[in-house]
Amino acid sequence: MASEPKKIQLVRIAHVYYKYTDMEKAVTFLDDFGFTEEKKVSDDKIYYRGYGTEPWVLCAIKADKAEFGGAGFVVESEEDLQIAAETLPKATKIYELEDAPGGGKGVTFYDPVDGFPMHLVYGQKSAEMLDIPLPHEPLNFPTEKNRPVNKFQRFEKRPAPVHKLGHFGVRTTNFAKAYKFYCDHFNFLASDLIHDAEKIDRTVFYRLNRGDEEVDHHVFFFAEGSTYKVHHSSFETHDFDTQVLGHDWLREKGYTNCWGVGRHVLGSQIFDYWYDPFHFIMEHYSDGDLVNASEPVHRSQAGPGSLHVWGPDVPSDFLD
Repeated sequence: MASEPKKIQLVRIAHVYYKYTDMEKAVTFLDDFGFTEEKKVSDDKIYYRGYGTEPWVLCAIKADKAEFGGAGFVVESEEDLQIAAETLPKATKIYELEDAPGGGKGVTFYDPVDGFPMHLVYGQKSAEMLDIPLPHEPLNFPTEKNRPVNKFQRFEKRPAPVHKLGHFGVRTTNFAKAYKFYCDHFNFLASDLIHDAEKIDRTVFYRLNRGDEEVDHHVFFFAEGSTYKVHHSSFETHDFDTQVLGHDWLREKGYTNCWGVGRHVLGSQIFDYWYDPFHFIMEHYSDGDLVNASEPVHRSQAGPGSLHVWGPDVPSDFLD
């Protein structure tokens, strides 16, 4: 009897690709959202980074059609790339990331349910953190005053600087098939499973199983629906003040808010969702939960109270 193939070991989520029909509009939005241009390959391809150590977190590409180009995960070894190339659906051979900041090698495969691309990378060189002024003043509470006397909170109006890519999510047309595939082939571990009234699982929030290492509550989620679509990509920013200053910046620039500001239940993060000029949803988040492999899977039923504990009502188009 043939042995089961070794699971591909993912280390962290790294970056996403987006294709845009109008690069001028895309660049303006990405600047206003808080990304930093890292490398302009041409007028038709630009890599953006956050202020963290990831060499890049988003690649903007000029195309005839606006579409999501997939997310990239760092793998533990080159052996993981080889396993991916040999076992995953429609996988490429190992290739060099020739024009990408940080270099490295990659493999691209395609989701077996809906055919969207996913990318695996190894051997990238980390970047130095950017020296961006960020607030670190202690907070004062009614009975606990932490900020020294005669010290003031002062803020700069600006975009909310992106730290890193935190997660992305899609709508899948076959939850059970997708769930089995990603559990069978990768070290994904469900943090939360959401079921319907018939107790059938319809949504999963995956974290990475890194043993005792602390990881984000989720890096990838999908929910079942009648058609495939990317739902959103989510980027961490420094704190609540930074996030709301970014909210005001985007509002004053005339962009359309999708939902927020509010606080989620699953993952606990403070969220703020925005539509870009191509109707992709992009999220700023802060103050998310960390977990490790010892935390059990949590199960709950979908309902109005499962998405947020405070903030505006869930807009109908957020769930479309």
